[in-house]
Amino acid sequence: MEQDMQSLEDFDVGRKAWPMAGISLVHLPGATHASGLDSDARRGLSRNPKRLPAKYFYDRRGSLLFERICATPEYYPTRTESALLARHACGILDQVAPGTLVEIGSGSSVKTNHFFVACERAGRYVRYQPFDVCDEALRAAAARLKRRYSWLEMELLVGDYAVDLPALPHSRGPRLFLFLGGTIGNLSHDEAVTFLTALRATMHAEDYLLLGFDRIKDKRILDAAYNDAHGYTAQFNMNLLRVLNTRLGADFDERRFMHVAFFNEHGGQVEMHLRARSMHTVTLARIGLVASFARDETILTEISRKFTPEGMRALLETAGFGWCRHEESDNGYFSLVLAAPA
Repeated sequence: MEQDMQSLEDFDVGRKAWPMAGISLVHLPGATHASGLDSDARRGLSRNPKRLPAKYFYDRRGSLLFERICATPEYYPTRTESALLARHACGILDQVAPGTLVEIGSGSSVKTNHFFVACERAGRYVRYQPFDVCDEALRAAAARLKRRYSWLEMELLVGDYAVDLPALPHSRGPRLFLFLGGTIGNLSHDEAVTFLTALRATMHAEDYLLLGFDRIKDKRILDAAYNDAHGYTAQFNMNLLRVLNTRLGADFDERRFMHVAFFNEHGGQVEMHLRARSMHTVTLARIGLVASFARDETILTEISRKFTPEGMRALLETAGFGWCRHEESDNGYFSLVLAAPA
């Protein structure tokens, strides 16, 4: 598990080697999102069917587990998108000529390396603003990037992109916003339109947005990608219960739940659920909530919508973006779309 050990090392370096020259850290208002978790848990576990936002997967452990998922043979999106970025980063940089890269939901920033390599080849040096909810993940990624790219100036933005887009600090432009990994698919259609519209409102006329879109494909491929043989996706899903136990004083017992993931063909989306193995109740002490579960009742923890080219274009146009460039993998599994405020 060489990649797993590297991820753990990065987190350790991120803690020990701080602060670092050329790196600043900004906590946006959504960085203190405990109250958001309070209200989301109360609302989501009181409704029928139950649902919780996927953004709470990403504490330190969740971020590490996601790195492991990305390395599995079943999980094609990361390596497919990475190959597209390796092939087209230079051309995208030539087209945009950005002064700043702003990566929303940056995580480990691994795929962003392709842009920094392209910068070095072109002799064009950008400023980097990674934006993520996990403070530790940002620090670790910054420490790793600084070892490789000593010239890279970074401003780490800790916050929640669902609420913090208006609070983004000013940066030199033009800016290239990155929203990679097919993360746009984790939002419902209405949520995606709301997010993209809010993002467009923060952008200037000369800014661009690069989006990764996961495409509709054979159901067997999609089902396998979210049910890896190592069980990392199941652990990642279950980690949400640990987050609730830690932050809200809940008494979820992982043994009472099972991971379920499948492609909903009618909805055009993969769904991840936590299914109760038996009837029981859970107490969330901090918010004074008792949640009752029937046997086989589920909590919907994540959706991952899959797109056609027509669906991608329609979504962007609805949110006020113009379609500038489209690059797709040879197998049609994944797309990169460059868009700009219309």
